[in-house]
Amino acid sequence: MRAGYEGTGPGAITPDGCAVELYARLPVRDEPDIISAAVPAEAHILELGCGVGRMTHPLLERGFTVTAVDESAEMLERVRGARTICSPIETLSLGEKVDVVMLASFLVHAGDIEARRGMLDVCRSHVADDGCVLIQREGEDYHTNLPRERHDPSGFTVRMLSAEPVGDGVNSVRAEYVFPDAIWTQTFLARPLTKEQFEEALAEAGLKVDRYLTEDGIWVRAVPVGA
Repeated sequence: MRAGYEGTGPGAITPDGCAVELYARLPVRDEPDIISAAVPAEAHILELGCGVGRMTHPLLERGFTVTAVDESAEMLERVRGARTICSPIETLSLGEKVDVVMLASFLVHAGDIEARRGMLDVCRSHVADDGCVLIQREGEDYHTNLPRERHDPSGFTVRMLSAEPVGDGVNSVRAEYVFPDAIWTQTFLARPLTKEQFEEALAEAGLKVDRYLTEDGIWVRAVPVGA
């Protein structure tokens, strides 16, 4: 387990505190539709941090080719129909470029600045010059107005319990997922980023915002600088 990360609950827990069985239960929302509308039809998508394939599988169904990357072999065992690669994101080097690179799950908010830089560098080095990078950011209230909870229509409750500062602009965030038959918790480190800080991080990696795909600014389409 990485320092500052922890997970509890039934089943395998990944080094960043994610529970494999929990992520296998989480429903798919509108993310595949957002992605599909932002990229060319039948594009090759490099999905960084694919987990159990919650977005991989709907993208495959929509006709995309997906290369799914995750550092957890237990997560990748749940992925079907995609080329899978077990590797940390920040050290990935495939020696190839694709139409679309996707960095979802708020991974751009990694507490470790060097890890974030590594992930964005991997995005840039693997995207074609005429391609794009899709990034999922945290919402503006992610670290505020806590604790709060959301009851999902599919029958479980998500509780964001706390976000405690631990230094250098990083918060220790604790979340709880309550199902009728099981409870999972996850504690992880996250760095809130203003829009300006986010765009500066992109620029450092040779990327720039093409457009914000959602009104809340959570989903972003970035392109290589000079494109």
